Amino acid sequence: MYIEQIYTGCLAQGAYYIESEGVSAVIDPLRESSPYINRADSRNAKIKYIFETHFHADFVSGHLDLAKKTGAMIVFGPTAQTKYESYIAKDGEVFEIGKIKIKVLHTPGHTQESTTYLLIDENGKNHAIFSGDTLFIGDVGRPDLAVKSDLTKEDLASMLYDSLQSKIMPLEDDILVYPAHGAGSACGKKMSKETVDFLGTQKRTNYALLAPDKESFVKQVLDGIMPPPPYFPINAKMNKEGYESFDSVMQKGKVALSPEMFEEVVNANSALMLDSRYQQEFNKAFIPNSVNISLDGQFAPWVGALIPDVSQPIVLIAEESRLDETMMRLARVGYENILGYLEGGIESWKKAGKETDSINSLSPIELKNKFEAGEIKTILDVRKPSEYEVSHIPGAINFPLDFINDRMHELDKEANYVLHCSGGYRSMTTASILKSRGFENVVDVDGGFSAIADTGIKLVSNN
Repeated sequence: MYIEQIYTGCLAQGAYYIESEGVSAVIDPLRESSPYINRADSRNAKIKYIFETHFHADFVSGHLDLAKKTGAMIVFGPTAQTKYESYIAKDGEVFEIGKIKIKVLHTPGHTQESTTYLLIDENGKNHAIFSGDTLFIGDVGRPDLAVKSDLTKEDLASMLYDSLQSKIMPLEDDILVYPAHGAGSACGKKMSKETVDFLGTQKRTNYALLAPDKESFVKQVLDGIMPPPPYFPINAKMNKEGYESFDSVMQKGKVALSPEMFEEVVNANSALMLDSRYQQEFNKAFIPNSVNISLDGQFAPWVGALIPDVSQPIVLIAEESRLDETMMRLARVGYENILGYLEGGIESWKKAGKETDSINSLSPIELKNKFEAGEIKTILDVRKPSEYEVSHIPGAINFPLDFINDRMHELDKEANYVLHCSGGYRSMTTASILKSRGFENVVDVDGGFSAIADTGIKLVSNN
């Protein structure tokens, strides 16, 4: 028996490759199918099944392409309905993979079709559960993503409680828990950085599993959930109904554009100029009105959170060595309308004599000195509310990047703003968005709040 967790940190997502006797299965694959096919080929194995724990909302699954390329059967749990060929398993149904078995445990709550897969080893012993978004390490799945008119988030939370109590809690403590996500995913709120654990440890430490009754569980699980990103329902729909092949999407986006052609495409299509370079390179010189979401972070989730329409025409400014990575990570969350990229990057733009813009930065010590001297009037802390509440600069306004599209009207284009986040990633993205919408007087703080705190500046702290 062989089990491999294929964890993608920028999405906080875990896919799984399992194998026995030359027969393999993949659980919750990402959009690109080559990693799974390559693993099977290198091990002289054949992929027989693709198990989906639910209709994922935070990424486009690779089940369709993988099935077409390998002939593997796509398996969903009870109540799932798809517009493509798939097998809808029954609760308790068992699938054989060489000498091991996968047993279907229907665990509705995160979504109605949510299913946990129990792996039974060669000796007939329960070995692990692939819990999808039903059970995380330190948390459980949010129950507010599949609400219908006759089904409230409280109803789904109640279902989740029943699923956990009837299907998961009775299992042995020494079973391994392999979830679909870890810390950083928007599918939960208290997920651990660890990506695997023993079930017994979770029974003792996971706040949701320690709830004394259903009423307490529902209240705790629903408390403090951030609104889901707007792309979530679109991704879930794509996973349920189907989508264009990954290879086709990648090929269509590889259109090299000269600076002149780049401008023409942008103007003719009202295309968004997305610059995926490292933030401290972007700020030195960028195309006016372009937006920076750097690959050196949670690129795809931030694209999904900040660009509401997945069909938005996009042109890319990227390092050409990372162009494929940029398009792949966009496709993972359903952004497929890529019209091309700036050939030669920002350097070709400069050589063509085109205008560039820049964003000024302050060092943390410069911020401290200017703030204490009364020279800085408005600081925008673009971290999440939970981060701001722990500790912040006195008088700083909490203006989370997550909600920038909803709160832009609160800002004054004539005012001066100093921006910071935790480490510099989110503040540069915020600054670029503000600049693209006519806010000229924005300054970023190098290193973010962690560096600011090291200067000894007086902070408001709830610790």
